[in-house]
Amino acid sequence: MSGSDPKADLRRYLGAAREAVLWKLDGLSEYDVRRPLTPTGTNLLGLVKHLTGCEIGYFGFVFGRPFEPMPAWLTEDAEPNVDMWATADESREEIVGLYRAACAHADATIDALALEATGQVPHWPAERREVTLHQVLTHMIAETHRHAGHADIVRELVDGTVGMRKGNENLAPGDQAWWEDYRNRVERAAREAGQR
Repeated sequence: MSGSDPKADLRRYLGAAREAVLWKLDGLSEYDVRRPLTPTGTNLLGLVKHLTGCEIGYFGFVFGRPFEPMPAWLTEDAEPNVDMWATADESREEIVGLYRAACAHADATIDALALEATGQVPHWPAERREVTLHQVLTHMIAETHRHAGHADIVRELVDGTVGMRKGNENLAPGDQAWWEDYRNRVERAAREAGQR
């Protein structure tokens, strides 16, 4: 067995999550990538926009490596939750391009610093504010995979498309009839348990 490179391992997991989030936009209309499908407004393009801010913040601000040009929606006086949805004037290409640029900036930070390099997360509690690149990478892997999971559900609600990432759906084999039967069995079990 060959030796492991911890930084490369972390980057691979972060890269897989980034790809999964972007894949969820493929083939959808402008409306479908933006439409809110939960009571709190969760939408696919908003998830990408939010993750853009996370990449800029955690791999930029935290380590004193500012990202330019700074998006207007990342300022202190920005409207609450503005990073969770796209205005009609913000194009999908603009947001995805900004996400890719933020990820490239983050990758440059990861390349430039040792895993033990320290930074400050200003919005975290004082006792946890000082962090290492290793901690930030771990945090961003969790953050991005969490939102990739949100994107999985939202995309399924939009058009029924499912799967972990392109080329690796990671689902049980079955046709539409199998899935309908499976869902009905899950529903029956839930009702039965709810009647106890």
